[in-house]
Amino acid sequence: MQFSLSKSLEILESTPDVLISMLYNASPDWTNKNEGGNSWSVYEIIGHLIHGEKTDWIPRMDIILSDKIDKTFEPFDRFAQLEKSHKKPLEQLLKEFKDLRKKNIEYLISKNIHPKSFDARAIHPDFGEVSLTQLLATWTVHDLNHISQIARVMAKQYKDAVGPWISYLRILQN
Repeated sequence: MQFSLSKSLEILESTPDVLISMLYNASPDWTNKNEGGNSWSVYEIIGHLIHGEKTDWIPRMDIILSDKIDKTFEPFDRFAQLEKSHKKPLEQLLKEFKDLRKKNIEYLISKNIHPKSFDARAIHPDFGEVSLTQLLATWTVHDLNHISQIARVMAKQYKDAVGPWISYLRILQN
């Protein structure tokens, strides 16, 4: 499928409600455990999504669309949520994510981006030149990636409990 802002908005607008439906009132046994090692818990993933709403997608879009000569993105701290969301109730984080996303979507739509602007570019600190299309497509897939990650982290809490059915459950296979 080719990039389409309207198709991306279908995902971006629904993500907060998907997560609220899935996680609101879930016990800490589901949300505070990770997959082991340096992996993230559901709680930390929601914090990461919040941090991205504040410092990544829209600020980078503004840089791409700006008239600035230097269009270099600031590096994104992929682990900032470990400090910033610490000790807030998950329900509060879910509401904060929903509110931030609503504000960001409204702002994105208000920009009334001209089709030619989707080819506008800036410099990513790791990847070099990137386009607005790539940024917005990545924002969309980033949501889907973390929804999948949340489902996997939660499923792994029952890895030992499913017994022989594990062979039918791809989510538990890695």
